[in-house]
Amino acid sequence: MGVNREPCETQTLDWRADVCTVMMPAGLECPACDDAMNNYPKNAWALCWLMFFATALSFLDRQVLSVLAPSLMKELGMDNTDYANVVAAFTFSYMVMFTAGGWLVDRLGTRRGLALCIAVWSAASGAHGFAMSALGLGVARLFLGLGEGGCFPASTKGACEWFPAAQRALAIGIANGGSAFGAVLAPPMTVWLANRFGWRGAFFATGIMGATWVVAWWIATSGRDSVAVQQPSRPEAATSQVPWRALLGDPRVWRILAGRFFFDPVFYFYMFWIPKYLSDERGFSLKQIGDYTWIPFLALGISNIAAGQLSDLLVRRGWSPRKTRAWLLTIAALVTPVSACVIIAPSAVWAIGLMAVLMAAHGLWICNFLAHISDQFPSSVIATVVGLSGTVGGIAATIANLGTGPVVDACGFTPIFICTGVLYPIAAAILLVRPPQTGREEKKENLCAH
Repeated sequence: MGVNREPCETQTLDWRADVCTVMMPAGLECPACDDAMNNYPKNAWALCWLMFFATALSFLDRQVLSVLAPSLMKELGMDNTDYANVVAAFTFSYMVMFTAGGWLVDRLGTRRGLALCIAVWSAASGAHGFAMSALGLGVARLFLGLGEGGCFPASTKGACEWFPAAQRALAIGIANGGSAFGAVLAPPMTVWLANRFGWRGAFFATGIMGATWVVAWWIATSGRDSVAVQQPSRPEAATSQVPWRALLGDPRVWRILAGRFFFDPVFYFYMFWIPKYLSDERGFSLKQIGDYTWIPFLALGISNIAAGQLSDLLVRRGWSPRKTRAWLLTIAALVTPVSACVIIAPSAVWAIGLMAVLMAAHGLWICNFLAHISDQFPSSVIATVVGLSGTVGGIAATIANLGTGPVVDACGFTPIFICTGVLYPIAAAILLVRPPQTGREEKKENLCAH
């Protein structure tokens, strides 16, 4: 594929390049050199599956509230606007901690960073069971977001630093694909726990699950207090300083941030409002919500892993990573307008089927979106870049969520679903349609191309 796999022997590195060309800020490696000089752990796949369970717990914990929302809101005397405010408490802290958590993980390393994040959010998840009002629920939700914010930057960083480029998309798909399976388990598990122990008991149970995972992770990653990258010929690369000026001056970072601003609100809507839609518009009981709302998330989980396999297969067959991610992102974006058709679905079965198609498209999208980031930036800043994008997505989701409650109260779900059908194509255009390049930029890109 023409990729330079030899580690560089000079300090003339371009941090925005895939091979070494011109000066690079101190402390950063280009992705190709990063890949060439890694000593990958022998138990990398075991660690990857542990990260799968981490992201599964992340979505399980956050989905418990949405599954219980119809009955919990009645008990606590909440309306849709109150519920929107509780959800906004999570999205606000989550968006802040996506960047702060990403920075923290880059500083602490994947092992300690991920353990800290899950310990915090597991305690917060259990604390939901003590809530006596919408305010108490909102406070617990705020701390849940503070813990969960670092999860996906950490899992993406682990997949990038523990796997070579030809396996990386699959590793990212597995590590982050756990989120979908957590969402699949959430409805039936939450309903079962609530029926057996009450809704408070359901929250206590998720806190115990998280504490158990932290113990298992700490044992499995023993001896990996720092990141797995070993670069003895370049000791200055071990610095934990994030080059904020270089990051924020890179137009590719801004395209990533702008793209995520548009597509993240769709996923947050599906995550927090679908049980309410099925209850209000399709007449679902709590039992029916538990029986059916896992289906779209199962489609997401399967798609996440399959997308990683497909992406890696195309790269191994000679496609450049850039071309592979661009094509798969485009295909995913072209499928997502089916979401707008949910409102005209003739039955609840059709509506859930269309939601599953949207979530499958999101799985294809998010796996390649994260791989797209990992292709362009060294592992020392991966968590920070992913975190920045998550913060921007969280800002957009918070704004959208605060508007969703009043819109649903006034007009129903129709305007919301119409909006969800157009946002991914807009994000794809931002990410993939490049402005005209100067001669110097074009020459640099040709030097750096895979």
